[in-house]
Amino acid sequence: MDEEQAERAERAKLAERASRLFSGRVEFLKSAPALQFLPEPEFPEIAFAGRSNVGKSSLLNAVTGRRSIARASVTPGRTQELNFFEVGDPTLFRLVDMPGYGFAKAPLKVVESWRRLVRDFLRGRVVLKRTMLLIDARHGVKPVDIEMMKMLDEAAAVYRIVLTKADKIKTSDVAEVLARTEVEARKHSAAFPVVHVTSSEKGMGIEELRAAVLGDAEI
Repeated sequence: MDEEQAERAERAKLAERASRLFSGRVEFLKSAPALQFLPEPEFPEIAFAGRSNVGKSSLLNAVTGRRSIARASVTPGRTQELNFFEVGDPTLFRLVDMPGYGFAKAPLKVVESWRRLVRDFLRGRVVLKRTMLLIDARHGVKPVDIEMMKMLDEAAAVYRIVLTKADKIKTSDVAEVLARTEVEARKHSAAFPVVHVTSSEKGMGIEELRAAVLGDAEI
């Protein structure tokens, strides 16, 4: 078996383990509206971030194989809490659903509160292993996403970019958005060079993303 085949076999094993893990216990733990409410840093954490309406709740539901473990806020920008979910029995790691950003109608106080909570969490959470930064494939990287990428860079919080809703545009358009996103990723010190392409509705890329989550949690 050559090196490439061995790598493929390892990836397949990881994907199988991830599938088994997420078919088991995944439970909501708590919401933290401020840093003092964070759970004890006992387990590795993988955070999911993205602007409002990027499909974060749908992606979390798809990754965990649940219908409504994560619920979308009716009003974009309304949810200003970090939501924690435990994975495994016993718990192996946690998923963190971060509050959405880029909300146009939110009051300035809410925006500033969001910035403070997210910045302090990214900088100070020692068990945070990776952040999954979700970008809507229909729109590509927006200025608000670049702001978030810079915040992650400054916090030295390594992140993977995940394109969502890839089923909503033509295959040729997906390839174009992917190429542009990879170019942008190379400009950022904390960004992973590999960009994931997903569709929660069609299941596209979900298996690979599950494996990435598990692999990152075990680092």
